[in-house]
Amino acid sequence: MIPHQPTPTTARPPRSRVLLVVLLAAVAAVAAGVVALSPVDLRHEVHTVPRPGVASQTSLTPPRAAMVPAADDGQAGRDPRSVPTSVPGEGSVGPGGAVFDDSSATVANLDPALLDALRTAATAALDDGVELHVNSGWRSAAEQERLLEQAVAEYGSVKEARRWVATPETSAHVSGDAVDLGPSEAARWLARHGAAYGLCQIYRNEPWHFELRQGAALDGCPSMYADPTQDPRMTR
Repeated sequence: MIPHQPTPTTARPPRSRVLLVVLLAAVAAVAAGVVALSPVDLRHEVHTVPRPGVASQTSLTPPRAAMVPAADDGQAGRDPRSVPTSVPGEGSVGPGGAVFDDSSATVANLDPALLDALRTAATAALDDGVELHVNSGWRSAAEQERLLEQAVAEYGSVKEARRWVATPETSAHVSGDAVDLGPSEAARWLARHGAAYGLCQIYRNEPWHFELRQGAALDGCPSMYADPTQDPRMTR
């Protein structure tokens, strides 16, 4: 008779070995995650913040003194940060004035030829559902000086401020030969159609600033200056 042999059993590994295997697996998983978050992957999450006063080639930010206080598209309100303190009777920048409002000094004191062209263009724009507003037209010399001082305080130098605000002696606003229009939809409309009325954008960094150029209807608007410092009129 063959004696009964006990069935062999598989020896269980010590519990310490199991814990070690689990720990090693966890460490490997963490290491794999670190590798996955490589700098190449993270570069898409880095957002560049421009330094104050330094404009990129695609986005130029004017000082508050020079910004058009235009209503945002589809909104009735204006950004209060872009509206400098007004000086009554000085043609100061304030709420958008109606193009046909002769009671507004900033409109009524514009050069007559410029005002006529502007009103003709405004009538045509209304047919396209676009309303032009004069955010700043004629300005007194005192108001222009105030805006320049405000820009100097914001940018820290006369040189940088002059990229946005002219002196009272050189400003086309003081002479009544320039108008800043809003809202942005209106400025875009005039940029596309203004030449037909002799109205041209003069400075690339100021898409709201328009002046009268009599030959534009036939010859098109002249090339824009990068900013007012490139304009020979500003060196008088």
